[in-house]
Amino acid sequence: MLKEPLPQQYELEMVTMEQLVPKHHLVRKIDQVIDFEFIRDEVAHLYCQDNGRPPVDPVRLFKIILLGYIFGIKSERQLVKEIEVNVAYRWFLRMSLTEKVIHASTLSQNRIRRFNGTDIFERIFTNIVLQAMDKGLVAGNELFTDSTHLKANANKKKFTNEQQAVRTSAYLEMLNEDVAKEREAEGKKPLAERKSEPKLKNTKVSTTDSESGFMTRDNKPQGFFYLDHRTVDGMHGIIVDTYATAGNVNDSQPYIKRLDPEVVVKPPSTLGSRQ
Repeated sequence: MLKEPLPQQYELEMVTMEQLVPKHHLVRKIDQVIDFEFIRDEVAHLYCQDNGRPPVDPVRLFKIILLGYIFGIKSERQLVKEIEVNVAYRWFLRMSLTEKVIHASTLSQNRIRRFNGTDIFERIFTNIVLQAMDKGLVAGNELFTDSTHLKANANKKKFTNEQQAVRTSAYLEMLNEDVAKEREAEGKKPLAERKSEPKLKNTKVSTTDSESGFMTRDNKPQGFFYLDHRTVDGMHGIIVDTYATAGNVNDSQPYIKRLDPEVVVKPPSTLGSRQ
């Protein structure tokens, strides 16, 4: 016999956030291996210590940005709406079910004004990679690199032709540096530099965005672009490095030097214990 369903929206239930998040949800896996508390110390110098209103927790700010990237949410407004209704996201951000989510403008203004022009994103990225290495998620035996072209906001018909020096291979530069160090260690004089005129190449330079590069590749669109170079560890497919260049830079140019980036970070052994 059919019965009329009882309204359940206002029933009281005793539950915990822990019960509502599936055991194998991706945010749980991330939370188990990555400690984000180091972020607070990394960004402390960007906040006033004795004046102003209490800020939004910077750890939560960066975790919100991370959620947007991992789950492909490209709009900050949409990201805030997703957090409002997604229990797993709230659990990951250490928010209660009734806690109000920050406004999208707060997220964007912090990202654009407070953190823009700093190396904080790279420092956080590198620290997380080191933690992944410490937990055995990165082997370093097989690394794969590739680049994705990003269209610059520049008209491909508006440019000037300039003569620019052709860059030597980053690998050759590394070999020369190694030879110089060995000779110095043995007390030998450095090899005399060969004086020769640098090779010049006719290069299109955008009059709108001079930092972009004119890209011409087979089966690729032609115009002014940037390149997002990414290196991935073959063990679990974890991105271990990302680096942006002009669109006319060959993938091999930044790759060699990016294998050992000169970024000062705290080693995993000195990170604070989990709370």
